[in-house]
Amino acid sequence: MPTLLPARRLGAVASLAALSVIGLATAASAHVTVNPGTAEQGGFTKVSFRVPNERDDAGTTKVQVDIPAEQAVAFVSVRPVPGWTVKVDKAKLKTPIKAEGSELTEAVSRITWSGGKIDPGQFQEFDVSMGPLPTNADRMLFKAEQTYSGGEVVKWDQDPGNGQNEPEHPAPVLKLTAKGAAAPASAGLTAAAKPAPKADADDGTARLLGGIGIAVGVIGLGAGAYGITRARSRA
Repeated sequence: MPTLLPARRLGAVASLAALSVIGLATAASAHVTVNPGTAEQGGFTKVSFRVPNERDDAGTTKVQVDIPAEQAVAFVSVRPVPGWTVKVDKAKLKTPIKAEGSELTEAVSRITWSGGKIDPGQFQEFDVSMGPLPTNADRMLFKAEQTYSGGEVVKWDQDPGNGQNEPEHPAPVLKLTAKGAAAPASAGLTAAAKPAPKADADDGTARLLGGIGIAVGVIGLGAGAYGITRARSRA
């Protein structure tokens, strides 16, 4: 019987480790993202801003996304979300842009959704169609704000850089690829309406699945050690 004590302790440690890994994976994925994360330069695309609720005691009641002024997009439209009111703001452009044979002097600068609620443990996706996308940049960074029912405002406005060391509040980033190199789901309005392929799953989901896999491995090691100890005690 005494030989079982270390195995029990090992099992407890394995369980705690598994819970910690799952918790870290979940926390890493709980931020505002844009999906799919890749689109084609100069094309039209439909993206979804995915907003998870991170608080246990409050709901998300307002979401604000800024379109970078230095990367003005001529055409922006939003899909209605039941229970939410959307407001689209425009701003004057320092340098007019040409699109579809016309010269535009203003463009959408901010999109705000309000009036609805994202409860704890839930997320909401807000769809936006836009284009033509910039041809002289390899990404678009969308600064976002998330307002909770208690009055707290979380700013998702930090540049994630190359993704090696993710900041605490990374801004959603849409990567832009050369024409013909983007995923089919980002090639245009028609293609954008199709479901994104599994390869385009957001980084947060990948981290979560990876964390769960590690946790299962830790539990397996604990169980194996327990079995070996039992076998030795019987011998």
